[in-house]
Amino acid sequence: MATTCLFTHPSLSRLSSSCSSSSSSSRAPLLFSSQKCYQRRTLTRQTRIGGRQKSRAASLDEAPVSRDVDPGRVTSLKLNLLTAVSGLNRGLAASEEDLKRAESAAKELEAVGGVVDLTRDLDKLQGRWKLIYSSAFSSRTLGGSRPGPPVGRLPITLGQVYQRIDVLSKDFDNIVELQFGAPWPIPPVEATATLAHKFEVIGTSNIKITFEKTTVKPTGSFSQLPPLDVPRLPDGLRPPSNTGSGEFEVTYLDSDMRVTRGDRGELRVFVIS
Repeated sequence: MATTCLFTHPSLSRLSSSCSSSSSSSRAPLLFSSQKCYQRRTLTRQTRIGGRQKSRAASLDEAPVSRDVDPGRVTSLKLNLLTAVSGLNRGLAASEEDLKRAESAAKELEAVGGVVDLTRDLDKLQGRWKLIYSSAFSSRTLGGSRPGPPVGRLPITLGQVYQRIDVLSKDFDNIVELQFGAPWPIPPVEATATLAHKFEVIGTSNIKITFEKTTVKPTGSFSQLPPLDVPRLPDGLRPPSNTGSGEFEVTYLDSDMRVTRGDRGELRVFVIS
């Protein structure tokens, strides 16, 4: 996918003094709430991917988590993760070292946060979430797909990416801001594409989404134009890799941060918007 500016967040001025004591807190612009942590001495997560069951042993055996973890520790690890991914243009500018640093920071937070239980904490998914990092974007392809159209070879610039989740209606929308280049003197065409899905919780921490439709709404100079629903290809015409559904695991979740792992291990970090 194409490029955008460095992520910033209006909550920077509200960071608590406990956050500012972190070594790199000035680069991690977000107000965090405390997160209760749970003890897990031996943990194996069952992840359902592509219809198969996979056992993913968590690294908590080596570092058991106490129920009495200082909330400041959780805040510090969240700041550490934001610091690791800041300046990477959501992963598009990430080097191999950047990918390792982000992965390490995410694993630390996941370990302290413990197992996500969406049967208990489903309400925490509610809201509009902003994507600030995806390891898949390091492929330098549009959408972070592997393979996919190379970034920079198409006249499309990617703006912000959001996920809007409604836990009551089970709506799960991926919202992408786009800018389409045009020959001078015609101004670029700006639009927002909404990929509507329905979701269901599988097990305790996995989510399956099923695609429904794509709606493109012009913005900017062409905002007066009506939205356009893009027809979905019939099942028989779609490639086998595009089934219209997907799964991912929520590996960390609180009121303002969410970390997920895709069906091919893609690490994604979201903050509440």
